[in-house]
Amino acid sequence: MTVVGGPIAGPDGLPRCPWGATGPEDYRAYHDTEWGVPVHGEDLLYERLCLEAFQSGLSWLTILRRRAGFRAAFADFSIARVARFDDADRARLLADEGIIRNRAKIDAAIANAHAAQALQGGLDALVWSFAPSGRRKAPAALSDVPAVTDESTALAKELKRKGFRFVGPTTAYALMQACGLVNDHLGGCVSR
Repeated sequence: MTVVGGPIAGPDGLPRCPWGATGPEDYRAYHDTEWGVPVHGEDLLYERLCLEAFQSGLSWLTILRRRAGFRAAFADFSIARVARFDDADRARLLADEGIIRNRAKIDAAIANAHAAQALQGGLDALVWSFAPSGRRKAPAALSDVPAVTDESTALAKELKRKGFRFVGPTTAYALMQACGLVNDHLGGCVSR
């Protein structure tokens, strides 16, 4: 029996989540090697948080294809370096065609570097403290994958309380998926 919205065969015949099986190679590579793989480290989590915020309202493919530009523009997402960005850096970022030039998102990325620097215990410990306990049943279809969970709502609330911006529950859940706090690869997906 085939589950509607369930895994489908990619060009190599391997079953994948539908979004990773069809379409551009960028998606397949991201699906197979990054999405859902546990990420640890202050700057690495800060990068993912920033990219998820920049993605808000846009296609993830847009972000994937500009990731190198983002890394160059944001000093490889070094929290310490971005926290020192000033008005000249803001102007530079707003003129940088290699990234998404959204003033609110740029300001949030800089503010979030300040917030991350100020955290007692670090961003890694904070984010991972919201990982759900135990194993969840593998989703059978894309329709079984939530956009928001109690954990992502709590994470977003705590990040906001700590001074982070552009971190609603949906963005927080996307971060949790991307960084392996949850495994939302569909049952039967080769990357599960």
